[in-house]
Amino acid sequence: MLWVKAFHIITVVTWFAALFYLPRLFVYHAMCDDESGNERFKVMERKLYRGIMTPSAILVLILGLWLMSFYPLEAILQMHWLHAKLILVTLLFAYHGMCGRILRNFANNKNQRSHIYYRWFNELPVIILVAVIILAVVKPF
Repeated sequence: MLWVKAFHIITVVTWFAALFYLPRLFVYHAMCDDESGNERFKVMERKLYRGIMTPSAILVLILGLWLMSFYPLEAILQMHWLHAKLILVTLLFAYHGMCGRILRNFANNKNQRSHIYYRWFNELPVIILVAVIILAVVKPF
């Protein structure tokens, strides 16, 4: 179980690194006004999303479910902190999907948002990360 937990944490860190970096690329991409820079950002965004972010998210899900399998259902039903954490993780998967949609908009030259929007968008996973860590470590309820 400890090995599964260790690899779960590793993949969470990797996923969050991408969740933090991809929207930062969107900020810079939205500010870019030359064609070669625009194409460079498209490649960077695609490789980050497909090569790191999505595989990490899949492994987070698999390892998280594997971790939960070590506990009886009755125990899981009593872990209210876990229920809150799973809701937040679900929001992260939705955020991940939003990043994919934004990536496609940039790839098709259809971005209509400013760099300021992406600066705010970039902050959402930070808030969720803080809450998830507090829930997982402190287990307040």
